[in-house]
Amino acid sequence: MKPLTRIACALALALPMSGAALAAQAAPAAATAAAPADQAFMQLADHYFDDYYFPANPSTATVDGLHALDDKLEDYSRAGVDANIKALKQWEARVAAVDPKTLGEYVRGDRELVLNNIRSTLLTLETIRPWQKNPDIYSSGITSSAFTLMERKFAPPETRLRALIAREKLMPAVLADARRNLDNPPEIYTKIALEQLPGLVSFFQKDVPSAFADVADADLRKQFAASNGAVIKALQDYQAWLKTDLLPRSHGDFRIGAQAFRDKLKYDEMVALPLDRLVAIDMANLHANQQEFARVAHELDPAKTPQQVLAELAADHPPRDKLLDAFRGTFDQLVAFIRAKDIITVPSDVRPIVEETPPFMRATTFASMDTPGPYEHVAKEAYFNVTLPDPDWSKQRTQEFMAQFSYPVISSVATHEAYPGHYIQFLWMHDLHDRVRKLLGANTNVEGWAHYCEQMMLDEGLAQFLYPHDRRQQLMLRLGQLQDALLRNARFVVGIKLHTGRMTMDQAVDFFVKDGYQSRAVGEVETKRGTSDPTYLYYTLGKLEILKLRADLEKKQGKDFNLERFHDSFMQQGFAPIAIVRKAMLGDDSPVL
Repeated sequence: MKPLTRIACALALALPMSGAALAAQAAPAAATAAAPADQAFMQLADHYFDDYYFPANPSTATVDGLHALDDKLEDYSRAGVDANIKALKQWEARVAAVDPKTLGEYVRGDRELVLNNIRSTLLTLETIRPWQKNPDIYSSGITSSAFTLMERKFAPPETRLRALIAREKLMPAVLADARRNLDNPPEIYTKIALEQLPGLVSFFQKDVPSAFADVADADLRKQFAASNGAVIKALQDYQAWLKTDLLPRSHGDFRIGAQAFRDKLKYDEMVALPLDRLVAIDMANLHANQQEFARVAHELDPAKTPQQVLAELAADHPPRDKLLDAFRGTFDQLVAFIRAKDIITVPSDVRPIVEETPPFMRATTFASMDTPGPYEHVAKEAYFNVTLPDPDWSKQRTQEFMAQFSYPVISSVATHEAYPGHYIQFLWMHDLHDRVRKLLGANTNVEGWAHYCEQMMLDEGLAQFLYPHDRRQQLMLRLGQLQDALLRNARFVVGIKLHTGRMTMDQAVDFFVKDGYQSRAVGEVETKRGTSDPTYLYYTLGKLEILKLRADLEKKQGKDFNLERFHDSFMQQGFAPIAIVRKAMLGDDSPVL
């Protein structure tokens, strides 16, 4: 899951709308600030969200549970990009002008979050330039905007359908903007877009009409048929244009380069270590995980190599039609263990809904958690998405794909996505009263937390809890966790080396297979993802930061350290970068790694 990747966040143009309607739906964080300087900054942050951020990103507003902009769509035009850059630079100046020394520690962290959000978006628009390079952000972007109005019943179907019709009427223009904006994209980006498009077309042909089948208003249904048909045709035309026109002239470079990579890490994660130092840190962790994998594999079967044991592990998976049920079956056991061992406070007994991954996400993700936005007060369902192999795939391709869903890995993925990973963290966010930390944050916190949970739960005895008399199953669970850890280790190295020109895509796939212990099918998907998600090192980076924070706090508190209190306190910091969390929990500026 990439929970902090906002829909079309880097493409939108601020719309001429007052923030009053949005502000009415979300209590301003300023109400909880005591000092005048803190209050003044939080009021500025409210204006940033209400007057710029949400009007510029109406699909994000829908996701976050603010529905005043449900009938709007992001402006993908070049004029929109330019206007967005201009507005962001004005906001950067306003936020930077606030002297951090005048703010309390917590609000000082909020200032850093807002400022870094602005600077990261500017970096994306001005330097990384996906609006110029990536055809998929247009087709998948509009599909995602439609999906946000379908997936949760936050209003009557007639109301949501009217909003969808309004958005759909704007979608063909988005694909027209794409033709004007795209200039020599990387071949892999165009291929990914083409891989996604049949599913997107099918989504509008089947899934969208099905979602609103109960609407009885004949006039509304007629309007929808027209707008939906226009989107389908526009997508089909776009697909043909990509294949016959854009693909033959897609010779661009997806690499963002070392400087942009460093800047992105600085703005998104508040990490400023040299890239070579980061690679060295990850490689040390990768080798430690490989050694532990070899030890566990040897205990499982001394006569086999780790690779042979891995192949045996990969073959132990449910059939395709039982995969979703296998995930559902993990929840009660995980929650029981969390409560028995006092791991973390569980804010709700409501379980997430397990379903197949939406079509526009299937090319680059295997599993993800889609939680209700922090201001969604009606449709509070959370969806645990799992990507299934295509029924038309060959038996060999299906087997390679399903290798990532062995039973031990399913337990690890459920820990990551749900208990106590993403789902628990998002449940905690509803109790935060700081608007900035409800909406902005770092993937090293979000994905780092979920990845940390995979290891922490086994360290605390999950395998023995689940299989008290079966040593083999205990070892298999640890092996599955280590395989997932090695996947994230490989992402770390591949992301840096791919985007700094030190690794080709073929070498990246090989690295996932040989060093990350993944199947080639998984390696290919992961490498494709890495071309457009350069800093997906945030899983391992965040886990290591959290482990160091925990160790430092335990050293400081000694016998008074309590694991549940540590985890609960971590949740109370929102999604802030670990540097900010460390300052709050340790009271110093000691290194994150």
